Amino acid sequence: MVRASRLRAPVLALLLPILAGADESVPVAIQAELLTKVAAYDRNLPKRAGDRVITLILTKAHSTESERTAAAMQNALAAKTTVAGLPHLVERAELSDPASLAGICKAKHVAILYLTPGFEDAEVAAIAAALDGVDVLTVSAVARYLSKGLVLGLDVVSGRPKLHFSIGRSRRQGIAMSATVLALMEVHE
Repeated sequence: MVRASRLRAPVLALLLPILAGADESVPVAIQAELLTKVAAYDRNLPKRAGDRVITLILTKAHSTESERTAAAMQNALAAKTTVAGLPHLVERAELSDPASLAGICKAKHVAILYLTPGFEDAEVAAIAAALDGVDVLTVSAVARYLSKGLVLGLDVVSGRPKLHFSIGRSRRQGIAMSATVLALMEVHE
């Protein structure tokens, strides 16, 4: 239970600035903090990552919002030199097709896949289908992406932060999140 209190205080401290602002999206710097802290509670992360945690930031071609978010996330994650005690490497890719993305995730042992804003629902659903059975934690701060097949969603609802977790999708993607951190999230089937 000591671990729960160690997670709650830093997570809540990171979320307080969100509560004070009127913006209804999670700031990228806080997304990076939450993402790296939550990922550390995935019991399968060390096996999936191997000797280093690779976070792949996925962008949508010709989307200014996607590119802007990707650049900010890459900068924020670059400061996170370790995740769960393992060296952390951040890469960026533009979506060509979901099957190729699944191949990249497998070949490079991508541990975390972050989807930027800008994707259509059908594209997210196709990405999720291609990643079915691929061990990777999929994450976005676009709330509707969770219902299209991602594992972790970062959101602000009525000025309050929300972490959303898809338990069904997590099983299909080899994610085994600790009950300690699940207690802090809204869990979806």
